[in-house]
Amino acid sequence: MSENAQVKSICMDADEIERSLTRIAHQIVESNRGAGNIALVGIVTRGDVLASKLVDRIEQIEGVKVPLGHLDISFYRDDYLTHLAPEVHETRIPFDIDGKDIVLVDDVLYTGRTIRAALDALMDIGRPKTVQLAVLVDRGHRELPIRADYVGKNVPSSSHENVRLFLREVDGRSEVDILDIEPGSRAGSAPLGGR
Repeated sequence: MSENAQVKSICMDADEIERSLTRIAHQIVESNRGAGNIALVGIVTRGDVLASKLVDRIEQIEGVKVPLGHLDISFYRDDYLTHLAPEVHETRIPFDIDGKDIVLVDDVLYTGRTIRAALDALMDIGRPKTVQLAVLVDRGHRELPIRADYVGKNVPSSSHENVRLFLREVDGRSEVDILDIEPGSRAGSAPLGGR
């Protein structure tokens, strides 16, 4: 985001984000009848931070530390060829996903293309029993038949707006902002460091 981009509104502050994560953790435990077979896999770069926070909350609720993985989908995206230098991160899933109930965690659900790429990446690693989706924000405008099982907040938005999550751990502040998309830009995650 350049210096000229103006925040139209802050639709979630730090407290709202934390309360939403607590609610999602309870919903995950309830839907899965405990934490015995679940594992969380966060899509980098902010989905993995959210997944880590959910793991901590599930441990507080159930007394069980569920497995946590981090998934990079850079080369699974259908638009990676249009990015001259995609930002590549490490995929770390230090457990066998076969037969597990995987909760895939992302920050903002938009067109569904990121989740499709994440599903492809997961299936290359193993064969989970189920794959569920938890997102902090669902902003609509789906292009693929994908929906979240757990949603922190539905944020109606225009396709000419960007909905971005900033987290203290990577950006120095925690909030969800709605901004106008700048000319020549496209909707997407905020760069690391909250710029």
